Amino acid sequence: MADPIDLLGVAELFSEEERLIRDTVREFVDDKVRPHVGRWFADGTFPLELAPELGKLGLFGMHLTGYGCAGASATAYGIACMELEAVDSGLRSFVSVQGSLAMTAIHKFGSEQQKQQWLPRMASGEAIGCFGLTEPDFGSNPAGMRTTAKRTAGGWVLNGSKLWITNGGVAEIAVVWARTEDGVRGFLVPRGTKGFTTRDIKDKLSLRASVTSELVMQDCELPEDAVLADSRGLRAPLSCLNEARFGILWGAVGAARDCYATALRYAKSRVQFDRPIAGFQLTQQKLVGMALELEKAFLTAQHIGRLKDAGRCEAAHVSFGKLNNVRVALDIAREARTILAASGITTEYSVLRHANNLESVLTYEGTSEIHTLVLGEAITGIGAYR
Repeated sequence: MADPIDLLGVAELFSEEERLIRDTVREFVDDKVRPHVGRWFADGTFPLELAPELGKLGLFGMHLTGYGCAGASATAYGIACMELEAVDSGLRSFVSVQGSLAMTAIHKFGSEQQKQQWLPRMASGEAIGCFGLTEPDFGSNPAGMRTTAKRTAGGWVLNGSKLWITNGGVAEIAVVWARTEDGVRGFLVPRGTKGFTTRDIKDKLSLRASVTSELVMQDCELPEDAVLADSRGLRAPLSCLNEARFGILWGAVGAARDCYATALRYAKSRVQFDRPIAGFQLTQQKLVGMALELEKAFLTAQHIGRLKDAGRCEAAHVSFGKLNNVRVALDIAREARTILAASGITTEYSVLRHANNLESVLTYEGTSEIHTLVLGEAITGIGAYR
């Protein structure tokens, strides 16, 4: 008999190791996160005590090698993201920003000394990182950034601000991208550095179980070795973003799956007119539509994961997955809410929380419009960004 949550049996394509990772992460989040995440979302808090436990599971920078990182496959990392976001996008964002953005930047572009200093502590969850690229007036167009880094006799001075930075208010180390005379460079800015402050963004309606912050650099003095030596030009931070977007296209499948599974359980238990609402044609039409789109998104993530493991994944592939899978997840979350009716608007059920979170996922790390233009250029050979 077919699994009603995975009608095509896509998960059967996983290796034994990948299934073990899936089951381990799923068991952890079901035990440690799912019972509490509704309250965290309502209160607008994120429990930092989870960080060491996530580190013990090897989830921080798990696709990286050395320095305490797990060295897992891209697909295995994607599966972990799927299970994390099945509980809440904020949890997946916490792990994704730590590993795919901050740790990846240091791993790719940092000196050996920087790697030795930060990566083992970040892999264990002892040190939290953030990634400062987006600015108040320059989101989709990072080339317009105004943050500057100027050389001094003893190193560098940074001035500028970054906005919508996940983990910013709790990070021990910030990877900040700034314009220099030699182009865009990355800098490691430890918390407590003179001239560096953070401000958490409150009153969010989305990603409430996540810390989102502004970073401010005002005559922020850094030593010469604070620069990521091999980071030159926008290709450096954009390559890190592509790693994070890969996690997103998998994570969206997890959010969609949880919404569909919640709606299915509710429909089979909710009785109206003397029968479960799952027995009515219109409800079955909704469930079938969700199941079809969920499996197609799952297959998309699986294929892109295999392409990445084979070294054949391009930016357009990741844009395809992010654009499609987040769009599908949002549609499923909204449809699931209609099945739950009034019950769907409370934190007792996950669907509206997922829908609210996915509104952020839809626009961060590349809006739908930007990913549409990436694919448009891949199809036509003509860039249409301006």
